[in-house]
Amino acid sequence: MSVLKEIRVLDFGRFIAGPYCGALLGDLGAEVIRIEKVDGSEDRFTAPIGEGLPGSGFLQLNRNKLGFTLNPRKPAGAEVLQRLVATADVVVANLPPDTLVTMGMDYASLKAIKPDIILTTSTAFGSKGPYGTRVGFDGVAQAMSGNMHLTGHANEPMKNYFPYVDYLTGTMNALATIAAIMHRDQSGEGQHVEGALLASALTVANGTLIEQHFLKKDRVASGNRGQTAAPSDAFQTKDGWILVQIVGNPLYERWARLMGEEYWLTDEKFASDESRGEHAIEISERMQAWTRERTNAEVVASLEEARIPCGEVFSPQQALDNEQVSAMNFLVDTGFPGVAGLAPVARMPMNFSSIDNSIRRRAPLLGEHTDAILQELGYSAEEISQLHEARAV
Repeated sequence: MSVLKEIRVLDFGRFIAGPYCGALLGDLGAEVIRIEKVDGSEDRFTAPIGEGLPGSGFLQLNRNKLGFTLNPRKPAGAEVLQRLVATADVVVANLPPDTLVTMGMDYASLKAIKPDIILTTSTAFGSKGPYGTRVGFDGVAQAMSGNMHLTGHANEPMKNYFPYVDYLTGTMNALATIAAIMHRDQSGEGQHVEGALLASALTVANGTLIEQHFLKKDRVASGNRGQTAAPSDAFQTKDGWILVQIVGNPLYERWARLMGEEYWLTDEKFASDESRGEHAIEISERMQAWTRERTNAEVVASLEEARIPCGEVFSPQQALDNEQVSAMNFLVDTGFPGVAGLAPVARMPMNFSSIDNSIRRRAPLLGEHTDAILQELGYSAEEISQLHEARAV
């Protein structure tokens, strides 16, 4: 069963946040039409996997979508947009508010075409306030949320390599869009759903921000070493690295018994997560001495037996080769025209007992389904040819 099978989504998203929202809706069965510039949007060409081939992220973020090209700023393209919107339930667009207006895709314009339309947008900072017209990417939100200040080392701010803010914004936008669809089905009313990269980043940082508000801890980065519990750190072994995360007295007590030393249980300075976090360097040094004498496999086996959370620090290739990743089918081998071999595309990262959320369609070629969708909208073969000549599509 596909829960959104009657829903049509026009995905004008770019890069990650918008397209990932569309991908999740497509995973749940919506008909998602990825609409690009006539020559292809920027994200199609970012980090290409080969000459003349799309970007690696594009293959993941545009699964389960149809491909359509459009220039809504041309008069003929604006007419196509109006016909498309009239058939749609949702428009996804992570574009600046002023750009939406010039393209005729702001909420007021879309609502005039289809009163119950749902518009889902993402901005860097929100659509109002002193930063309302500024542009920004994932890293900017990481910087302004406190994440970069606390990642890396003191006096060396560092952003996460992977763009977690973009993916969280896309995820939350998909959740909010489904809520808006449910609201529309109950009330007949469409609405404008707004996400913002900075809001998403602040959501992840919120616990630390609340702590700062009340306690003024003024924390600084400490590498991989945690500051609110211990041992929580990355430790070198004979043949690699292991990450260990211990939070709460039961886990800590199991760790102390594994070390075989009563000191860790009797000294008051290790009595709570907070105090252990304050003395995390000493605890990490003890754990490092223990792991350095063992291989990755030996460390993992001992920690597993003690039921202590841990994991090997993998390279990207090791992550691809991991037996658990394979057993759970987290990455789905997916073909693409012109690509030798199959791409390991991440599917929707959850399982349902009876809802189909599989990858049913690879990412589209540029404009792959444009003519078929135009025919559905009532355009004749001659009119479609004229639209192409005018570069409206």
